[in-house]
Amino acid sequence: MKAAALFSFGGPEVLTLADVPEPQAGPGQVRVRVRAAGVQHFDTGIRQGWAPPSIDLSFPVVPGNEFAGVVDRVGEGVTGFAEGDEVLGYTTLGSYAEYVVAPADQIAHKPASMPWDVAGGFSANGQGAHLCLGEMKVGPGDTVLIHAAAGALGTFSVQLARAWGATTVIGTASEANHDYLRSIGAVPVAYGEGLVERVRAVAPNGVDAAMDNAGPDALRASVELVKDKNRIRTMISDEAAEELGVPALGPGRSVERLLELIRLYEQGSIRIHIRNAHPLARAAEAHRELETGHGRGKLVLTVD
Repeated sequence: MKAAALFSFGGPEVLTLADVPEPQAGPGQVRVRVRAAGVQHFDTGIRQGWAPPSIDLSFPVVPGNEFAGVVDRVGEGVTGFAEGDEVLGYTTLGSYAEYVVAPADQIAHKPASMPWDVAGGFSANGQGAHLCLGEMKVGPGDTVLIHAAAGALGTFSVQLARAWGATTVIGTASEANHDYLRSIGAVPVAYGEGLVERVRAVAPNGVDAAMDNAGPDALRASVELVKDKNRIRTMISDEAAEELGVPALGPGRSVERLLELIRLYEQGSIRIHIRNAHPLARAAEAHRELETGHGRGKLVLTVD
């Protein structure tokens, strides 16, 4: 099968279209003919040779940890899914390909109303937002600060916080994305020097919880603004979190989280902006675009 694969680590140029063996569905697994796959910062880390200790990066490596497509084969013992079902789900690696295999408890049926590009980029950022906001105990009446709110993760986080009852969601972004943030229910503020004062100006009664998707400076600003550090989380600034006494984010992807997010999508509480959809053969270009920063919405790969 065709896949966007790595045979060495490095810049985006090492991600190339190649022929690799087709995966086979074992017991408890399904094989999916991929229609779209999301592009994540996790994937760019894999491309550069980074991985959690539990992941084996033996070449060829096929990145990609979220996908949508059509069930192609069903392994022994699988119930609830059949060949031809339209699904979305998550893995650790392998989604930048024509076929991906995943455990049956990591996929869900795709709503008919959800386009393929949205479905392909739905699971990972959605679950990250759900996990982070859940650990922060975001709920009715809260004022919540989301750093880098115009990106894929930020977009999910703003809307999920609102769906869970937050009264005010403040989002940091470059000024070019402020109208976009207003359109998804956030009060925009600009990055940079004076951020703490700008946030206090729009939230004179204080900030209850903050989520850092931008870096250590954003996390430090969050500590200034939020009284209880247990209501702060970071997705990217682990060393700064340890230094500042901010709790680490725990694990927690699950199909139950995914199903709740799908329900919110069907209710109209979450909508996803697709920044760009690149064909599989241009995966390297998608990585370049992601690494420019300050983008709006989600990047995906499409598979014919």
